[in-house]
Amino acid sequence: MSVSPPDQANYKYKISHVFSYGDIHGMITLVLFVNFYNLSGFMSKHVLIIGGGIVGLSCAYYALKDGHKVTILDRSDMSSGASYVNAGYLTPSHIIPLSSPGMMAKGLKYMLNGSSPFYMKPRWDMDFFRWIWQFNKSATQNHVEKAIPLIRDINLLSKDLFTDLHHSGDLGDFQLEKKGLLMLYKTRKEELREKEVAKRAGEEGLEKAELNREQLLQLQPNANKDVLGAVHYLCDGHTTPNEFMKKMKAYLREKGVQIKTLEEVQNFKIRKDKVVAVETDIDTYPADEFVIASGAWSEGLFKKLGLSMHMQAGKGYRINVQRDTGILLPAVLMEAKVAVTPMRGFTRFAGTMEFSGLNHVLRKKRIQAIARAGESYYDGLKITDEELSEAQCGLRPVTPDGLPYIGRTSKYQNITIATGHAMMGWSLGPATGLLVSEIIGQKKPSMNMDGFMPERKF
Repeated sequence: MSVSPPDQANYKYKISHVFSYGDIHGMITLVLFVNFYNLSGFMSKHVLIIGGGIVGLSCAYYALKDGHKVTILDRSDMSSGASYVNAGYLTPSHIIPLSSPGMMAKGLKYMLNGSSPFYMKPRWDMDFFRWIWQFNKSATQNHVEKAIPLIRDINLLSKDLFTDLHHSGDLGDFQLEKKGLLMLYKTRKEELREKEVAKRAGEEGLEKAELNREQLLQLQPNANKDVLGAVHYLCDGHTTPNEFMKKMKAYLREKGVQIKTLEEVQNFKIRKDKVVAVETDIDTYPADEFVIASGAWSEGLFKKLGLSMHMQAGKGYRINVQRDTGILLPAVLMEAKVAVTPMRGFTRFAGTMEFSGLNHVLRKKRIQAIARAGESYYDGLKITDEELSEAQCGLRPVTPDGLPYIGRTSKYQNITIATGHAMMGWSLGPATGLLVSEIIGQKKPSMNMDGFMPERKF
């Protein structure tokens, strides 16, 4: 049975009352009250979060709600990156992990094709070789079967939390639409493949519908004549990431969260099995609890801590079109593996999974491939050179089995890992934040987390 922590204001009142009046009965009550307060699992702590993306901000939000003091450190100015250039999807429908049968063969096939949707740049890198080896070992049907309920449950939890955030008023108004997600296909091959996924999604209790071309045109009138139909996942939703991130940062700052930007972690100060402080290139920050939510840069921090957990950066690109495109519903263009989202004020085209290391090099071929894909699925759409020139990229953190690392490690008592969400970082941000706060507060987690344990075997 979980016990709710007592109200902190009432706690402070009791202390002042006892010391003002010397009430012996009050003193006894206070002693019992303090014991209950601590035994209930609540103890206000200073939580330092490394990483200011959607996951880091969500960790800060729920830690703050639990009464903790929070500091966020980020190596960037927190205005760009994967949390800003993603498709904004909330995707319970995406139940198949990236590490699945056939993915490594696709990677090898596309290795010399710089415009392919799944690209591994050839390079001599031992970390990359180890990751490939573990990825290939994980890409089994057995892994997929174990991962499906985990991915479903954490996505559904996160979708509910996005809804709670929307209703709370903490962030004011932000786009949260639940129109579902269209999986558009042009070929019989992709139709059959997606309908197999849809069948499994239905077995997992996720709402979906199969649409022929006539039914699709009622929802998306300007679908190109080559688009045969779609699977419509009604269980999904979407947001505008930049809008949400801006409002979340403003809320956290207003509530007293310290946000330190343009500071890079250089070292950890360790005493026995605890981290006592983080040293950046500018300052030293002591804290009680530390959360690693630094996305694609997390593996470098793992090494500083002597943790053997592997990760690679999966680069994704986005193009924004700030004019009417006639696109009404979010969609994935199946053959091209491009995501399309009608966001607040513009339409976003996003895609590719490029493994080329930690860099923000914009490869024109890949940007042009995304644009061509969009134009080939929607009538009347033409993406301009100016829109192409303003494309951006972000780095997603990808674990060898495609599932995030969420939890404690065996080596340290006060470090929680919260990274490795691959293409679902946006969708899973709030759920990860809640789970991390539950770990720190020693509460019963909101879902089974065994499959997310950072030191799991591949």
